[in-house]
Amino acid sequence: MTSTSTLERTAGDRLTAVRWTRAQWMLLLVLCTVLALDALDVSMVGVALPSIGTELHLGTESLQWIVSAYVLGYGSLLLLGGRMADLLGRRRIFLIALSVFAAASLLGGLVDDPALLIATRFVKGLAAAFTAPAAFSIITTNFAEGRERNRALSIFTTFGASGFSLGLVVGGLMTSLSWRWTFLVSVPVAVAVVILGLRFIPRDGAAGQAAGQDTTGEQESGHDVWGAITLAGGMLGLVYTLVAAPGNGWGSVATIAGFVASTAVLAAFAVIENRVKHPLIRFSILKEGWVARANLSAVGLFGSYLSFQFILTLYLQSVLGWSPLGMALALLPTGLLVASSAPFADRLIERFGAPRLILTGLASLTLGYVLFLRVGTSPNYVTDILPSVLLLGVGFALAFPSINVQATAGIRDSEQGLAAGLIQTSTQVGAALVLAVTTAMVSGHGNAPEAGAAVDAAAMLEQYRPGLILSAAVAVAALLVAATPKLSLGKRQKPVVETGGRP
Repeated sequence: MTSTSTLERTAGDRLTAVRWTRAQWMLLLVLCTVLALDALDVSMVGVALPSIGTELHLGTESLQWIVSAYVLGYGSLLLLGGRMADLLGRRRIFLIALSVFAAASLLGGLVDDPALLIATRFVKGLAAAFTAPAAFSIITTNFAEGRERNRALSIFTTFGASGFSLGLVVGGLMTSLSWRWTFLVSVPVAVAVVILGLRFIPRDGAAGQAAGQDTTGEQESGHDVWGAITLAGGMLGLVYTLVAAPGNGWGSVATIAGFVASTAVLAAFAVIENRVKHPLIRFSILKEGWVARANLSAVGLFGSYLSFQFILTLYLQSVLGWSPLGMALALLPTGLLVASSAPFADRLIERFGAPRLILTGLASLTLGYVLFLRVGTSPNYVTDILPSVLLLGVGFALAFPSINVQATAGIRDSEQGLAAGLIQTSTQVGAALVLAVTTAMVSGHGNAPEAGAAVDAAAMLEQYRPGLILSAAVAVAALLVAATPKLSLGKRQKPVVETGGRP
């Protein structure tokens, strides 16, 4: 489908945007709602972790898996999800996966067994791995590159960031009733979006029609199943080894064998991708410097923030004794800043360029983490917590949409699903790995108590502090990557044209 909201060059080489139709706005609303729902799910459950731990008698390591199961399922199959959307039809993949997401949400809200609860989280992540890149590529193939696409993507990604931030508040409200509502609240929303999607998402055919012809006219087909299996297996093994290492011992046979096996499986993934006809990821796409920087920045942005939120949730509720709703309201300014930035994100990208906004956002995020390191067991909200909350909101509002615009700039339509899956894989895999390392550091720094157990507040805060330092360090690393203009993972294969998305 070709959008009627096209860009026209005037004599002065200025860009004039034609207004979008109601159908186009409804299409964007459907897609944005799903991305917000995916992000909302992660942060809502994060708020509920202490309550889940108390009811099901789970410690820090087990609670980590409730978060990690989702982001691992999400991150491990995003590339396959993006490729299948290109090949089998974006509309079909989107609607089927969203239906699975709704069913898994319902089941997760009803179960009592911790293992089954974690399993439903993994299934929801797998479903989101297909809805997210399908939604992303529906946008990038229906809105022309430039101002029009920048506007659509900035709204889309801001919905995701807003869902993640405002999910803290929604999660606090739901947890006040019962932690189970943090799972069940997604069900009616997902069902409603499926119904709207049937009406407003344009139909596309399978294989050739959905993916289209590439620039040489060759129709692409095939599925890299072994690539998906090795990526998922390698990531699961690596995260599990990291989380279990403090208990098993870093020098134990189990830990060493886990690292060796995970590395071998991920190496097999790299070999497979270089040999199959239609790989999950065409590694040469990372030779474009702006794409490589965007993906590495995404790892740092989301990896540091999810780990910070994990520790912050436990700190505010377990150390300070705040209620879930009280914690959510304390973090509300972050969500409001991100949500209110939606109408202006595309204009900022157009005026200043995505690279500058990524740098500014990551710098704000880093400063927020560093300031929070001074927190104690009796903090003053206005002077000790609020400055970090505001800086994190500004950082996310600037960096998140800009990273997504930069990651897909200059990519042909037949590979937009790949580019969308790649940037979202970087986001989720980065979150899973950094969270796993954070949990290992927290568990290795002391005996992690079960949620709800009576512990010394100062001792628990010291146990959490290494994780806070790690979040700040990851953000600094991402900032350095974003500030390296010549970074690329190989030699560029085409010249770079200056746009709002790439330098």
